Amino acid sequence: MATPNKKLLILPGDGIGPEVMREVRRVIDWMDRKRSVTFAIEEGLVGGAAIDAEGTPCSEETVERARAADAVLFGSVGGPKWDGLPFEKRPELGVLRLRKDLGLFANLRPAVVLDPLAEASSLKVDLVRGLDIMIVRESTGGIYFGEPRGIHADANGKRIGIDTEIYSEDEIARVARIAFDLARKRRNKVTSVEKANVMQSGRLWRAVVGEVGKAEYPDVQLEHMYADNCAMQLCARPKQFDVILGSNLFGDLLSDLAAALTGSLGMLPSATLGAVDPATGRRHALYEPVHGSAPDIAGKGIANPCAQMLSFAMLLRWSFGMEEDAALLEKAVEKVLAGGLRTADIMQPGMARVGTGVMGEAVVRELDKIAAA
Repeated sequence: MATPNKKLLILPGDGIGPEVMREVRRVIDWMDRKRSVTFAIEEGLVGGAAIDAEGTPCSEETVERARAADAVLFGSVGGPKWDGLPFEKRPELGVLRLRKDLGLFANLRPAVVLDPLAEASSLKVDLVRGLDIMIVRESTGGIYFGEPRGIHADANGKRIGIDTEIYSEDEIARVARIAFDLARKRRNKVTSVEKANVMQSGRLWRAVVGEVGKAEYPDVQLEHMYADNCAMQLCARPKQFDVILGSNLFGDLLSDLAAALTGSLGMLPSATLGAVDPATGRRHALYEPVHGSAPDIAGKGIANPCAQMLSFAMLLRWSFGMEEDAALLEKAVEKVLAGGLRTADIMQPGMARVGTGVMGEAVVRELDKIAAA
């Protein structure tokens, strides 16, 4: 057996997280048997599960284990069980802490319409067939982290909610470079979104992205677009986009909108990357599906595991340089869908409805077929 040399921390989280993560473990076991790839795997708690066991959504020990790992595969967090907790104890703060403490500043969210699912989109088929967009979202700054923030009382005792949008020049430039580098490997176009017409941080965002593009990426087409217009354009002419670059807030909103174009959040993976260490060539990275913990279907065995599997494919590609294995897994998922299997979230007339386990088993069987071909 190969010596484990790829350190992987798995954090299943809450809700459907453990269910869909089990199907990724099937893929990992298959790779161990058939591809002679052995991972050194640790598993930990995050989110509500961590609150119940450790009193915090992400413990210092979990952060250190994530820092020591080559990559983190994350499930999902949250649920009504923890809705009454104070803000500083909410399960969602687990992933925010990991992003902040590990310096994971660039969130990559591909919105790809696989051909078998083109008719599952909320838009007309001709608008989305062949859609392939990459959304790059800044993920450690902006309004989700800016200070001051909180809920305070004014002189009349009325409550005031405060959140602060703040970005530095360096924060904008480093995530812009990620977007430009990706565009060079795709269709050579970046659309940078902000609200420079009404926000000072948006004015700086537009200026810095423009400066980076002009100085370092003159070969890449750059267009600036207001975020609200981008949302409208995503619904009207989505295939005009290649790489969309946005702030933490706008990237969050636009990537969920783009997810609707693909037919289901259950199909969309994501990666959140840190800077490359010039001494070692390593970078911290966390991979997670775009969908949430879906507590309404947790434990029912009907969740779609494809987004979690495709997140693992992104992990293979970005953290371990295993392009062939990543492409193999992506192809297996698409072939299973082309064969007519569907979980409830992507069910279409004439297709066969299956649960989480059957979908995962079918992907592994398809891996066997492709590898043997």
